[in-house]
Amino acid sequence: MPNQDVIVKYLFYSVDFVIIWAMIYWVLYFLRGTRSANVLFGVIAVLLTATIAVDYVERLTVLRFLLIECLIPSLGIAILVIFQPEFRRAFAQAGSIFVSNRTGQETIDQVAEAAAQLSITRTGAIIVFERNIGLTDTTRSAVSLDARVDSLLLQSLFYPNSPLHDCAVVIGKNNRIVAAHAVLPLAEEDYFVNGKRLGTRHRAAVGISQETDAVAVVVSEETGLISLAKKGRLIRGLNTEELRFQLRTILLERKAPWKRFGKAAELGLATPDEAAEAGKDGEA
Repeated sequence: MPNQDVIVKYLFYSVDFVIIWAMIYWVLYFLRGTRSANVLFGVIAVLLTATIAVDYVERLTVLRFLLIECLIPSLGIAILVIFQPEFRRAFAQAGSIFVSNRTGQETIDQVAEAAAQLSITRTGAIIVFERNIGLTDTTRSAVSLDARVDSLLLQSLFYPNSPLHDCAVVIGKNNRIVAAHAVLPLAEEDYFVNGKRLGTRHRAAVGISQETDAVAVVVSEETGLISLAKKGRLIRGLNTEELRFQLRTILLERKAPWKRFGKAAELGLATPDEAAEAGKDGEA
């Protein structure tokens, strides 16, 4: 019979392996489809190269010193700097794991109707849904409002001659419009979708979805296309029903707290028509 100590030892080895595997899987899944994934693979390549080089340059004392004493220790700080947005979003999601926020069906319908009308008139707009991660930093410098979400009101706010038509409207967790003229963080300038450079309005929508778990609806001023930004991804060319379907899927679904870090909570946008992601051209 195996010794009890041996069984416990191998049991802890197994638990250790499962935890490490789960952590690696979660990091890779969290970063999949983002630019940070390429950066992560680059960091891993540098570490592997440095590790192999150290074994083969024992007589090159200066190079060995630079690798062991300078390069490898500094990579830890570099990783914190490079992946700062991802760490911030991960910790913010961890802090909101037991928080549940549901957007009302009427709110979704009003936003979809407003987006449809704004699309017809080719009026540029960004409508942001606040979710578990608060948007206080974004709304602090905006014009504070406390109004029921209404299609006509949203159209009025984005009317070209309106003083508040620039920037974004924010819908809070209470299903009310809490701010207008909100300035959003921009995604990187060289952010492309299907080879097309995004304009400022779409970069702002992607930017807020990268830094928080917010969802942003965008209407292009140039083409009238309706887009949806979530988790740093953009799906474009939606019609009213597709937009309503996407918002219902994302905002109305209930998740157990432990599932919010799982596959269902990550980057995937609901389909029916992810093919619509192939938008026409880059627009503002």
